[in-house]
Amino acid sequence: MKYPTVSKLRATPVYLMMGICVLLFSCKGGADKAAGDDEDAAVKAITPVTITTVNDSTMVDFIDLNATSAFLQKGYVKANANGYIQKVNAELGHFVNKGDILFTIKTKEAQSIGNSINILDTTFKFSGENKIKASEHGYITGMSHQTGDYVQDGEQLAVISDRSSFVFLLQLPYELRAYVKNGQDVQLTLPDGTKMIGRATSSMPSVDTAAQTQSIVLKINSDKPIPENLIAKARIIKSAKSNAASLPKSAILSNETQTEFWVMKLMDATTAVKTPVKKGIEAGDRVEILSPKFSAQDKIVVTGNYGLADTAKVKVVQ
Repeated sequence: MKYPTVSKLRATPVYLMMGICVLLFSCKGGADKAAGDDEDAAVKAITPVTITTVNDSTMVDFIDLNATSAFLQKGYVKANANGYIQKVNAELGHFVNKGDILFTIKTKEAQSIGNSINILDTTFKFSGENKIKASEHGYITGMSHQTGDYVQDGEQLAVISDRSSFVFLLQLPYELRAYVKNGQDVQLTLPDGTKMIGRATSSMPSVDTAAQTQSIVLKINSDKPIPENLIAKARIIKSAKSNAASLPKSAILSNETQTEFWVMKLMDATTAVKTPVKKGIEAGDRVEILSPKFSAQDKIVVTGNYGLADTAKVKVVQ
């Protein structure tokens, strides 16, 4: 039997190590090539975007609050004698004028002896009826008795909501009290879309304990019948500016905490750069830009801007 010599045993590991080195070099070269291809692809990546420009528009900062219709004054129709109700001319929901006869009451004495007196003396016109009239203009919002009921002197028969006291009560958070002053006009929008103007005339001397809102009396000038407890939207103007530079909301980007804001502005036909901005009034889908001062020629990315890095390559599409 022949055995390998010492020189042959030493040569074998050398060739093995050389093969491993060649294999590692080949792998590294492939990885470097792949990384280079990715970097080239990133450089060549172009994002399609659309652009807009700054517009001068009227910006209004407002808040919509609830206002509830109400009658501040209600009159109570009461019996003026003990007796029986003979006639009722009032109906719930009907409008009555001051002086209209609502109830006719016949006293219990007349009910007992009235007919006997008329038989003894036909010239003596004794009816024993008392006519109760409306003391004000308004709507009948309460009825307590009907024909044939016996009532006592001073007993409530009906409730009249005084039309002249009809108002809307605006529930205004106390921290916004500076935005609504006496004599100020407030736009009201009813649920059916009808718009009207209410004028602040006074405020209630108390606030709601839980909500901390104060009731502001809004007087309206309208002949249209409006039911009580109807909730309307009252628009409170906090501030307004004319000729304010503004951009669409979609053009404004921010960080997660919304403490920093910026837009992507085109520096040339294919490059968009990050430009910090300071916001002002927001109205609808527009945002006022306080700084920097953009010109009418500046092009701002409005779609496709989300996630763009600073100095990004873009392609403007229609």
